[in-house]
Amino acid sequence: MSEEVRVPTLPESVADAVVVSWHKKVGDSVKRDENLVDIETDKVVLEVPATTDGVITEILEPEGATVVAEQLLAKLEAGEVAELAPPVKTEAPATDSPGQDEAVITPSARKLMAEKGIEASSIQGSGKGGRVLKEDVLAWLEQQQTASTNAAAPASPAATVEAPGSEPDSGERVEQRVPMTRLRAKVAERLLDAQHNAAILTTFNEVNMQPVMDLRSRYKEKFEKQYGVKLGFMSFFIKACIEALRAFPAVNASIDGNDIVYHGYFDIGVAVSSPRGLVVPVLRDADQMNLAEIESGIGAYAEKARDNSLAIEDMTGGTFTISNGGVFGSLLSTPILNPPQSGILGMHKIQQRAVVEDGEIVARPMMYLALSYDHRIIDGNEAVQFLVTIKECLEDPARMIIGV
Repeated sequence: MSEEVRVPTLPESVADAVVVSWHKKVGDSVKRDENLVDIETDKVVLEVPATTDGVITEILEPEGATVVAEQLLAKLEAGEVAELAPPVKTEAPATDSPGQDEAVITPSARKLMAEKGIEASSIQGSGKGGRVLKEDVLAWLEQQQTASTNAAAPASPAATVEAPGSEPDSGERVEQRVPMTRLRAKVAERLLDAQHNAAILTTFNEVNMQPVMDLRSRYKEKFEKQYGVKLGFMSFFIKACIEALRAFPAVNASIDGNDIVYHGYFDIGVAVSSPRGLVVPVLRDADQMNLAEIESGIGAYAEKARDNSLAIEDMTGGTFTISNGGVFGSLLSTPILNPPQSGILGMHKIQQRAVVEDGEIVARPMMYLALSYDHRIIDGNEAVQFLVTIKECLEDPARMIIGV
């Protein structure tokens, strides 16, 4: 009996998807629930499993094809044929070496390797469990380009040491054209839309991180021992933001047509990096979480982002976003709104700076804060006071405990 493999139902906000990588080919035996193909939306990579045991008889949509919900992807003949075949390992695409397990190659890496004709056995994965990431493939390509450039330079038997000031003259001007991933294209579209359709302003302040650093240093070992998770800075910032959002509800609101929607809950998006680009998973009802639950939730999302296993529901919604450019060394930036949200907080690098306290110049670990906001519904004085509230909460963390 013939069975059909179709694109799963996509969320309302997702119109179509792209076939990233087939794990099976025509004639291969498959098991029920075994992943057959990865498809990429502008939010996540989805796995499409086999609906029954059988053999693939036809693949209708090749890698790179654009598909919509319920579109037919492949057909398979159901039966016990697969039971007679030896256990099937997930195979790499035809361009990869059969010695490399496909399961440890991310979809974006597989696609790039297929485009460049790279054998999987050539690349050492740096991800969790040896997983090959897109960054690994790009690094390998750069190494090969460097080696090719060096090899193109004139050589002689005695040329093991070049004369001072000499440089290889390959005469090559190399360019590389790589299509945007669906996620990158969607991020570009949304950010451009935000700039065109919102009156974005940014206000700045700075915070002395010494009180939080002292508190964290005092309790971090006991905290980790008790809760099994490290105590970071982000949980303090999320708690401080919630206090500020309570005081200034317009920053937690959004615009829907001619209406302002005030949200009576606090779903905080936390921007994290992934092999596919920047993603913003959401901590729902963050006001009901303690520091340990916040840190645990962020850690779980970060791991899922690295493994490209974030679900669509992990990234939908959100009433306010926090972005930490400081982990990459950013000293100051102006974050862009994440529509339809009306505010986003930018954290930055902690740096020792000279400040004046009680008429004396002292060194303190300072961080610049940036709040970008939609001026259509948030007035400048509200934005400034919102940021001051965050500053006060962080410089005196006890305020968040006793609620003053």
